[in-house]
Amino acid sequence: MPNPKRRHSKARTSKRRAHDALKKGSLSVCPQCQEPKPAHLVCKNCGFYKGRQVRAVAED
Repeated sequence: MPNPKRRHSKARTSKRRAHDALKKGSLSVCPQCQEPKPAHLVCKNCGFYKGRQVRAVAED
């Protein structure tokens, strides 16, 4: 493996890492209750996933 001959400055390292931040996940709409929810996860509002009730939700 090649090794660096000189030390990289903090500024150069920070410039390279400027694009490493996590991006916000996208939201989709629940087909049952029309609430926004993360994609591919059970809806926290109604408990449905892929058209089936998979989690019991307490009624208010």
